[in-house]
Amino acid sequence: MAENRRIRKVVKSRATIEGAGVHLRRAIGFGDPQLCDPFLLFDDFRSDRPEHYLKGFPWHPHRGIETITYVLRGDVEHGDSLGNSGAISAGDVQWMTAGSGIVHQEMPKGDPRGLLEGFQLWANLPAAHKMMDPRYRGLVASQIPEAVEASGTRIKVIAGAVDGVTGPVRDVVIAPEYLDVTVPAGATFTRRTPRGHTVLAYVIGGKAVFCQQSDPYSYEAEGGNYFDMERNALLGDGHLVLFDDGDSVAIRAGDEPVRFLLISGKPIKEPIAWYGPIVMNTQEELRLAYQELQNGTFVKVRGSGG
Repeated sequence: MAENRRIRKVVKSRATIEGAGVHLRRAIGFGDPQLCDPFLLFDDFRSDRPEHYLKGFPWHPHRGIETITYVLRGDVEHGDSLGNSGAISAGDVQWMTAGSGIVHQEMPKGDPRGLLEGFQLWANLPAAHKMMDPRYRGLVASQIPEAVEASGTRIKVIAGAVDGVTGPVRDVVIAPEYLDVTVPAGATFTRRTPRGHTVLAYVIGGKAVFCQQSDPYSYEAEGGNYFDMERNALLGDGHLVLFDDGDSVAIRAGDEPVRFLLISGKPIKEPIAWYGPIVMNTQEELRLAYQELQNGTFVKVRGSGG
């Protein structure tokens, strides 16, 4: 018998500063790195204040992970040691596999009104793939298909498949699904999910009831304080919902449309040794990575411009 997923935990994204002084809100990345396995970090960098993002993320390394950047407004100019360069613009996605090592930079630019909206997700790589060759997938908005349900729900499919519409990101180790979902006011969106996979949703507009469960659940508020959240509560912008295991999720919009990112992936269930932008399995591997950074042997694969 199919079982609906229930809420395991709700997190309110918390303000932090990263890079050269970028103000953002983080929903994953403060606590136990195994909690959302295989996802390690989720940052919301929406802002209407250019002084809070223009200093950007100058050249820095990554190893052992994938970074997924999704931009809704403005641009994020980028370059990397593979020789890739360009801009991630409104509606675009950059899916970068750091693998054995990549050095890159990300420099946000707002739209003509100074607005910047986007999100970055880090996905872990299993030990067998941590030292794979790095690769880069730049997807423009026109390459991301949309499915429309009878209820009027609109689903941009970045990774995964919905009603025969398949996203352009494929052949990824953790078998991810990454959907941008907009549900009309009062409508309910139900999505079957692979049992055993980690599933989470992040609200980016409007409010919704998740799962309609009859018992309270753990809520982590601003500042990291915990308390029990009342049942059937409407959750709005900046809230991340982590689901328990099951076969499907149900999200009902409130009195206005709700928009959220629905993300899932296969847990890796391996030890995590993490410091800064590098994620390995052991402290020795982590030490070696930083030693290679110092002696200039970190990047194993370079492109024509790297």
